[in-house]
Amino acid sequence: MDPHLLRTYVTVARLASFSEAARELGYTQSAVSQHIAALEQDLGAPLLTRRPVAPTAAGERLLEHAGPLLLRLDAARADVVRMAAAPAHGLTLATTPTALGPRVLGALPPAGVTLRVLTRDEIPAAVATGTADLGLVDGLAAPSDPLRLPDVAPLTTHGVVEEPVAVLLPAGHPLAGRSGLRLGDLADARWIDAPDAALPLAHLRAANGGGAFRTALRYEGTDLRTLTALTAAGHGLALLPRSTATGVPGTVTVPLTAPRVVHRTELVHGGTPGGAAAEVVRGLVGERLGS
Repeated sequence: MDPHLLRTYVTVARLASFSEAARELGYTQSAVSQHIAALEQDLGAPLLTRRPVAPTAAGERLLEHAGPLLLRLDAARADVVRMAAAPAHGLTLATTPTALGPRVLGALPPAGVTLRVLTRDEIPAAVATGTADLGLVDGLAAPSDPLRLPDVAPLTTHGVVEEPVAVLLPAGHPLAGRSGLRLGDLADARWIDAPDAALPLAHLRAANGGGAFRTALRYEGTDLRTLTALTAAGHGLALLPRSTATGVPGTVTVPLTAPRVVHRTELVHGGTPGGAAAEVVRGLVGERLGS
């Protein structure tokens, strides 16, 4: 299966338009039509209806395979290019907002760093395809347990830091005076669903073995100041690393006492890092880089 034809098909299916796909890919509309026809002939099945433009049942099944296949191809290209290229002086680091703890910040070079704040699921793909030199992912885990990351390509991960987690509540909340809180007692509380800023509610449900953890407000952003302002205004609770939650005006931080979980941050890279990336890896994982 020709990957060029597959990319054309994915673009047409996503845009639901041959002309829009041609514009995005830089092809003529006739060339896009020829690509789709060639792919359909190769697979022996119609992949798209034409009016309206939409995937057939066979086309939907192909789309399920296409994303991982194309990502693997991009990752292979990036890995080979990375091996052949001279070490870069700069560094592009893809990270979640809550992964940038004090230890990570202290390991960054004084200049030449580009930070890209992405969602947790986007970071492994960014590293695999070479749009980021290193990635920092984080999440809720049992102590010393690795995070479960998307299997996008052969990547190396290192545990960087684990720290306690805390519940962020508005200052006037009835539970604000507690010395500690159990996650199970908060399953029916009002929560802010901020999957790309706070620890996702799905992680809370998994750690608690279920529970509602119902959404009072959904925040689809990565800015921590916005999230903590929403909490301070009483729109819901949030679970954050203790270092991130502490000292936010208008809020109170209460440690999570059960279950026994931590906020874990892991460093992700492909191949053998060079240049500034190698320095950051050495600064964060030390002798473990070569073990």
